[in-house]
Amino acid sequence: MYYAYKYRLKPSDTHREELDRHRDICRQLYNHTLYRLNEYQDEHGELPSMTTLRSELPDLKTWWDDLSNVYSKVLQTVVERLFDNLKALSALKENGYDVGNLKWKPPREFRSFTYSQSGFKLDKKGGQTVLSLSKLADIPIRFHRTIPDDAKLKQVSVKKQPTGEWFATFGVQMDREPPEPPENPEKCVGIDVGILKYAHDTDGTVVGSLDLSDERERLERAQRDLSRREHESANWEKQRRVVAERHADLKRMRRDFLHKLSNYYATEYDLVAVENLDAKGLVELPGNSRNRAGSAWGAFLRMLEYKCEREGTHFVAVNPRGTTKECASCGVSTEKPLWVREHSCPACGFVADRDANAAWNILFRGLEDVGVGYSESMPVETALSVDTPVSAKRVVETGSPTPKEERRKP
Repeated sequence: MYYAYKYRLKPSDTHREELDRHRDICRQLYNHTLYRLNEYQDEHGELPSMTTLRSELPDLKTWWDDLSNVYSKVLQTVVERLFDNLKALSALKENGYDVGNLKWKPPREFRSFTYSQSGFKLDKKGGQTVLSLSKLADIPIRFHRTIPDDAKLKQVSVKKQPTGEWFATFGVQMDREPPEPPENPEKCVGIDVGILKYAHDTDGTVVGSLDLSDERERLERAQRDLSRREHESANWEKQRRVVAERHADLKRMRRDFLHKLSNYYATEYDLVAVENLDAKGLVELPGNSRNRAGSAWGAFLRMLEYKCEREGTHFVAVNPRGTTKECASCGVSTEKPLWVREHSCPACGFVADRDANAAWNILFRGLEDVGVGYSESMPVETALSVDTPVSAKRVVETGSPTPKEERRKP
């Protein structure tokens, strides 16, 4: 299993200059490699291989002195990055998107470089943890959480955010087997995600959506102020930093909420069933796309999946088609518009909240997919619990939808 651990760096002014210098050398190498790729294609009528362009690096160092000041693995990952971008571009073309060709990277768009396999290590110096980077420096790091002992550090990416902050993201490999489906279905949960109610599960917990309206308003004001500044002036750059900080605040608050909510479900249950949503496709639908994008369903499901894998909880994503229309009690499908928030089955008379009905359908499909049965003698009506509304604020403050005192109860 492969995980990413992200930490904030605490570079000095000298460290920042060195980091920016390395970043710019990598950017120039990326642009040069793109030029060589286009030149090779014009001469030979086909794209060169990644090995071909990598083999040119030793000759480049004979006349490009700056390359000798950067670790060799970092230079190789720059070439690999170009081919990764080419592969992503080809995938978009195959999916019918109208895309052009790769372009040269200006300084503001090339913000990271990567040490792969070697050239980096975590160390203790002067009573603090530092990230030692070959041919660069020993940079203090805010090591706020430990990396598991059985983890192997595969690579580290050093990135400069638009706010000017530097972060290090470690790629970590851990040899762990995926969890087996649980034999006891009592600690299983189905989750339906939405906009008005972010999550509605089969235990009756209703988690409200995170209110970021004040932060969005602050961002919009900052963007309006930026538009009034003279482009590339000192005041423009200062205001650009403010806008970047507002964006970072929004992102941090949203990800904090998603991390805590996904961690709750991963640690409290043996099996978690969700819908296999095409989050990107939903955002591209006409109408209400801003709220769909702000909900970040794709990020939540990805977090939930890897946290379940880490905690030994079985994660199953089911086909979302018809989960809202189908009756969880008798299985009869009933059409209802989006504004109807209550499920009322004309066949069996079962009445429930629309999202609660969908959550039960998701759970049943998940249990069926993993081959775990549920009792037919217990109808859904007796299993439904009274909905417990939970605000997003409580999730952020406590880290889970339920107070810790209640979770400790047997």
